[in-house]
Amino acid sequence: MRALVGVKRVIDYTVKVRVRPDKMGVVKENTKHSCNPFDEIAVEQAVRMKEAKVVKEIIAVSIGGPKSVEVLRGSALALGVDKAIHVKLPKDEDELEPLAIAKIFQKLTEKVQPDIIITGKQAIDDDSCATPQMLAQLLSWPQATFVSEVSVADGKLTLARETDAGVQRLETKMPCVVSCDLRLNEPRYAKLPEIMKAKKKPLEEIDATSMGVDLTPRLQVVQVADPPVRSAGQMVASVDELVAKLKNEAKVL
Repeated sequence: MRALVGVKRVIDYTVKVRVRPDKMGVVKENTKHSCNPFDEIAVEQAVRMKEAKVVKEIIAVSIGGPKSVEVLRGSALALGVDKAIHVKLPKDEDELEPLAIAKIFQKLTEKVQPDIIITGKQAIDDDSCATPQMLAQLLSWPQATFVSEVSVADGKLTLARETDAGVQRLETKMPCVVSCDLRLNEPRYAKLPEIMKAKKKPLEEIDATSMGVDLTPRLQVVQVADPPVRSAGQMVASVDELVAKLKNEAKVL
């Protein structure tokens, strides 16, 4: 059984994001980047499935500029992934929309022939939360999104997924597409010997423009703005005063 795992290089979650002066995006230059946290969970899940002898081979894929190789080496190959594929874009600042990414994964699926595709539920930079669903539709594969538990038996996956109404439990056959939620697992840290070994593991580079996929954007950014500054809180002397403010000023009662 072969697993294909998606990883994306994003601005590190500890960084305070700044809006560009032209208000058409965020500042990415000279900013710390790392692997998308949800993709780290996807990698960890694939590695655990390999340790349980469910998966025999893991292939990680990253679509991005030249520095995406760092994420593939440090956050995938160093953690137990066997091979990596870098679908290369000209610059690190270049971005593709979810549909284009899903179509690239479709092409890679035809080449690699995985039994399961595991991704994070979303990337923390654009929060699109759309690629796994689009990919499943393009492949006509079953999908399980926002997964918080996974078990494998008799060639089927038993999953728990988190919804607004509670936890939904599903069973699906493979091949399938799985997107991972925050509570699925806790990713491990790469050990120094594994980081060194990762430098020698196979990493294939493919030019994104050579894959026969239309990369033309369908969406237009009108403006990017900082969220409004929150006003300071107010102290009240009594419950009656609080109720009055909620009713007369906030108008929520």
